[in-house]
Amino acid sequence: MTLAAPFVSNAMEIEKEWIDYNGHLNMAYYNVLFDRCADGAFEVMGMGPTYAKDRRLTIYTAEVHVFYVRELHLGDRVTATFQLLDHDEKRLRSYQEIHHVDGWLAATSEALTLHIDMSGPKVAAFPPDIMAKVEAMRAAHAGLPMPERAGRSIGIRRKGA
Repeated sequence: MTLAAPFVSNAMEIEKEWIDYNGHLNMAYYNVLFDRCADGAFEVMGMGPTYAKDRRLTIYTAEVHVFYVRELHLGDRVTATFQLLDHDEKRLRSYQEIHHVDGWLAATSEALTLHIDMSGPKVAAFPPDIMAKVEAMRAAHAGLPMPERAGRSIGIRRKGA
């Protein structure tokens, strides 16, 4: 099986209910777009809705950092990407971008997600079959450059006195 590097979502359209009083996409809905893309990538790695239902294992988001680059508006069409940057036996570190269909960058997101045993719920190791799929995606993405915005922190930069 050949995996896309990075994983790319289907095109998505900005919906009327997502527009805020400033006339652009409300910040919360950037996360909806990222989440829809991530769900597709998780499905490729065997961790979709059936996984949660049948095996009682799933993914929870532990931390996320969104960088808003350019406004989106009603009717805009976008795609999102998912790049698996790193993983261990229980966690995934990913980087995503939302691009307008015209090609320009709208937002980026970096996330740390946890593999969860829903009976706890508690953090749990990936089963061997899922770990093999995680490793396959990581291998497919290993040749991609480290994104410039990955690993950023929030802070106020002060000019020297």
